[in-house]
Amino acid sequence: MEFTNKYYDAIVIGSGPNGLSCAIALAQKGLSVAVVEKFATVGGGTRTQELTLPGFLHDVCSAVHPLAVASPFFKSLPLHEYGLKWLYPQAEVAHPRDDGGVTLLKRSIVDTAKSFGRDQSSYKSFFEPLVAQFDDLMTEILAPPLHAPKHLSLLAKFGLNALLSANSFARLHFREENTRALFMGIAAHSAAPLTHFASSAAGLALHIAGHGSGWPIPEGGAKNISLALASYFKSLGGELVINREIQSLVELPKSHGIFFDLTPRQILKIAGASLPKHIAQSLQKFQYGPGVFKMDWALNSPIPWKNPDCALAGTVHLGGSSQEIIHSENAVNAGILNARPFVILSQPTLFDPTRAPSDLHIAWAYCHVPHGSNHDMRDTIENQIERFAPGFKKTILKSSCLFPKDLESRNPNLIGGDISGGLVNARQIFFRPRLSLNPYRLTGPDDLSEDDRRQLWICSSSTPPGPGVHGMCGYHAAQRALSQKMADIR
Repeated sequence: MEFTNKYYDAIVIGSGPNGLSCAIALAQKGLSVAVVEKFATVGGGTRTQELTLPGFLHDVCSAVHPLAVASPFFKSLPLHEYGLKWLYPQAEVAHPRDDGGVTLLKRSIVDTAKSFGRDQSSYKSFFEPLVAQFDDLMTEILAPPLHAPKHLSLLAKFGLNALLSANSFARLHFREENTRALFMGIAAHSAAPLTHFASSAAGLALHIAGHGSGWPIPEGGAKNISLALASYFKSLGGELVINREIQSLVELPKSHGIFFDLTPRQILKIAGASLPKHIAQSLQKFQYGPGVFKMDWALNSPIPWKNPDCALAGTVHLGGSSQEIIHSENAVNAGILNARPFVILSQPTLFDPTRAPSDLHIAWAYCHVPHGSNHDMRDTIENQIERFAPGFKKTILKSSCLFPKDLESRNPNLIGGDISGGLVNARQIFFRPRLSLNPYRLTGPDDLSEDDRRQLWICSSSTPPGPGVHGMCGYHAAQRALSQKMADIR
């Protein structure tokens, strides 16, 4: 598919949630915007496909979306008018134990804390003030790191704890192992070493979101988030150009600004020659994190959990004790495979029967692996599920395995299987893709030549506030551009 115009105010390369959010924010201001996508469908990591058998709809990457429903930008959009419907399980997370017990994260702080024994009071006293101001807190958390906070004391309480390692946070606030293990599993979504500085940040944001707005799934699959965003964008006059891979800026029509919903390595391939030397050098230093090995299953019945309360949750964390999870994630970051990896599992058909033929089911799961690993983890992952759900393997009709290289081929942003848009370490959790007061801008007024006056911006999850389906990276990139004369280009 080709572009229909010879000039656009802005062109966005990549149609993931951040690219579409950037395009929407610009189009809302009356700018002419085109989004160009390599593949036949939009979405980046928010796509749904028949990966196993006909009629079984599996999410290719993202599946459960706590930050999507918490996103200030998404909440401002009429996405429900474009087919997006959220489904809420009875519990957000289930964390089964080897003794047959299970810890549940529920929307209610009181109900969640009931199983925490000595931690009941401390759990409530920590989370209740933050959840009481949830919308304000998420606006602060999902803002660029260098901004003027409107709720300083609220952000300070979150921020001081976010700077701790996940292990230190859990030990500081909780005494019970099941409380610590629940938090450690949530923190492990970041793929960061859980004993490292600031590794509690992602866990705190996701944990608070569990109480504040939930961990829902979109009816019909993750693709419906992308389709709703794309449809709303087109309603604003935006143009989608699909099946069009961009390998050089010369392939694009004239425009005032180009926005990359891509990671630094891809940007360097496409536009390296157009970047200032110091910007190109800083992007070359950008680090990528561990990969994931992902599996999907078509099942003849629900997963036979040892503890049936696991079926109340859309997301199940399979990692056992807090120390086992720490060991698993630290090992992966050291390039070591684990015989008992921490596994994140989703069971959407318990709450969304549209994903599979009648009375049949699907499941989705992944574990972290070293960056770019070629090791086959299918038996390891299935054995970890069997540990908490004996008989699981007997329910399998067909399975699908995606190695890191497979994920990258389906979405080039997933470099080496890294689903976070770059390593989430002490520096890159706050300053990504580089240390800058304006991390979204790649070229300034003094960097533009007489031959090429286009401004270049990055709007992907390689920028603040980082990974997750929330669109805020794209939104903030658009706002920075609009504040710097993008709105006056006509």
